[in-house]
Amino acid sequence: MKRIILFIIAATMLLSGCKKYIDYSAIKLEITNENFSVTGTTATLTADYSWPWKVVSIAMEVSEDEGFANANSFEASVSGNSLTVTANGLKAETKYYYRMRLNMEDGKVESETKTFVTTEYILPTVTTSEVDYISATTAKCGGEVTEGDYTVTARGVCWSTADNPTLDDSHTVDGGGAGSFISNITGLTENTTYYVRSYATSSAGTAYGETRTFKTTEYIFPTVTTSEVDYISATTAKCGGEVTEGDFTVTARGVCWNTNGNPTVADSHTVDGGGAGSFISNVTGLTENTTYYVRAYATSSADTAYGETRTFKTIFSLTVNGVSFDMVYVEGGRFDMGATSEQGSDADSDEKPVHSVTLSDYYIGKCEVTQELWEAVMGSNPSHFKGAQNPVERVHWYDCQEFVIRLNSLTGRTFRLPTEAEWEYAARGGNKSRHYKYSGSDNIDEVAWYDGNSGSSTHAVGTKSPNELGIYDMSGNVLEWCSDWYGSYSAGAQTNPQGPSSGSFRVLRGGSLESSYAGRCRVSYRDRGHPNAIGHTFGLRLVLVP
Repeated sequence: MKRIILFIIAATMLLSGCKKYIDYSAIKLEITNENFSVTGTTATLTADYSWPWKVVSIAMEVSEDEGFANANSFEASVSGNSLTVTANGLKAETKYYYRMRLNMEDGKVESETKTFVTTEYILPTVTTSEVDYISATTAKCGGEVTEGDYTVTARGVCWSTADNPTLDDSHTVDGGGAGSFISNITGLTENTTYYVRSYATSSAGTAYGETRTFKTTEYIFPTVTTSEVDYISATTAKCGGEVTEGDFTVTARGVCWNTNGNPTVADSHTVDGGGAGSFISNVTGLTENTTYYVRAYATSSADTAYGETRTFKTIFSLTVNGVSFDMVYVEGGRFDMGATSEQGSDADSDEKPVHSVTLSDYYIGKCEVTQELWEAVMGSNPSHFKGAQNPVERVHWYDCQEFVIRLNSLTGRTFRLPTEAEWEYAARGGNKSRHYKYSGSDNIDEVAWYDGNSGSSTHAVGTKSPNELGIYDMSGNVLEWCSDWYGSYSAGAQTNPQGPSSGSFRVLRGGSLESSYAGRCRVSYRDRGHPNAIGHTFGLRLVLVP
């Protein structure tokens, strides 16, 4: 590097003792032996000088214009006969004109004009980390930044579906400065290839790291299961489901239903909050005696997911002489009849062997036949415990047959007593069975009037909880006559069994208000009575042939 030696050549040495007569315009300031350090934004000059008179200050003037229009002046620091001066705020790769200026008390002296050229800016250096935690809509990436000529004011990653993404594309801003960082990439599209690279921006410009590629996964939709339909009436039912969220938060969940299959949210539906977990929905506005299809759903930003479809049939309501009663549809199916495992040690020997039974569809009474219905059909009420909504009792098997004959005549329908198999299948909850010990619960007090809570009296039907099919009082209140003769079970599989062809006793089921222990109200418990027997615990429930 050259060093600058400032030689001052006096126009006349005779005037050295009288400065006020010096003509500075006649003094020539020569620059030699420069020592320059140049970057993209600065130029630092060091020099030696000698000067016989007092100097107020020394500066370097720098301009992009040879005529020094809009020049910037940078004051030098002086030590002895040496000086150092730095020009900053310069542009990269630019030619500059400079000259030294000595400011005197009564004038100034300038050197000849020379030039220097700034280098390129030193941009930040950036590396792009690997992409991970990739989902259908998000991913993580980041990088490492080393600063250049300027402080990094913004850093992050940028991405697009085309190569070499820039800040004109989607990008993050994850602080500034040097060091490592991690960025969350969001708003992506499923099953799509993306290009991503890190960046760092300073006053010098924006530098980019290497480009990496990744492919998003397919959307993870919510998973939905549809629960069983229960509490079915002529116009309402209950259903629900269980939701596990996927890539997006579930904003709405519920059930949807129609009468033709594969219901969607374009059909009738409920909205029962959002998020994951289980829920119960009230299905309303139904038509009696109608088959419906229902399934749970969960809606997120990704789409709407559905659970499996379930079917149910609303209750069939009839009116006889001003008295209405409801019949529950029981979809046929196969079940194990008898002393199944949930009956435990309470099971009696006549409940064995357990055997497979397959039944066709049928309707069964939602409640036991009430005293008001019996009187509407028969014109009298033989019951001991009076109450219009209490179950009729003190009726023998032949009385029940006469009641059915008259009811069929009044309605034009085909009612009858249930077979023992039909009774047990319905008591167990049919194809919606949750395998309770009693009809609708393992807690007898929830579903039955029996010796432990009845106060030795019958009670209005439908005041305890129903079972899975929405049927009431199949445990307790009154024993219910079945159509079968009482006999032993066989081990073989059966379809629509009618019971023995003859016998001495008819089957009674369900336990009663006087059941001295809860075991007599179990779904598999069997009782019997002579068809002519009359008791204040003997009643009935109807079956309707579809």
